Amino acid sequence: MSVEGKIKEGAGFVKEELNEHGKDAESKKKAQQGRDLRNEGRVEDGKAPKTTPPGSGHPEK
Repeated sequence: MSVEGKIKEGAGFVKEELNEHGKDAESKKKAQQGRDLRNEGRVEDGKAPKTTPPGSGHPEK
């Protein structure tokens, strides 16, 4: 597990969580950017990327 991957995953998580419940298009876009950053970090650490939409509330498997 790389430190950089953990940082990307953490930063993406925060950005996704802050914006996932917004109703406007800008919030949805920022939530998706957070999800993309989070997945980039997960892939670097050898984990599977999350495939559910941001804010869907699906538990991690």
